[in-house]
Amino acid sequence: MRSMVILAAMTALVACGPRLTGEVSEACMAGGRSAANPALCSCVQQVANQTLSGSDRRRAATFFEDPHLAQEARTADTPAMEAFWTRYRAFADTAERVCG
Repeated sequence: MRSMVILAAMTALVACGPRLTGEVSEACMAGGRSAANPALCSCVQQVANQTLSGSDRRRAATFFEDPHLAQEARTADTPAMEAFWTRYRAFADTAERVCG
């Protein structure tokens, strides 16, 4: 239930709120993907702000420029990286639901 309330609030904020900038939205726009646009990248930034710490957002932003870094993070065999990957996947799943 809590996740549904958060999802609804984030959807409402994204739909009517100002465009957000940050490391994730900037990386999204600069990443060279054809689907990237200010509204989508702002939405992804909003989700990142709600679900990731500052250091996690900075690390996630690097994945837009170099997707191989995401693969390295996913396959890393350290407790810290495994914990990050769990947080990152939760962010990515939420961003896909909210912004997709």
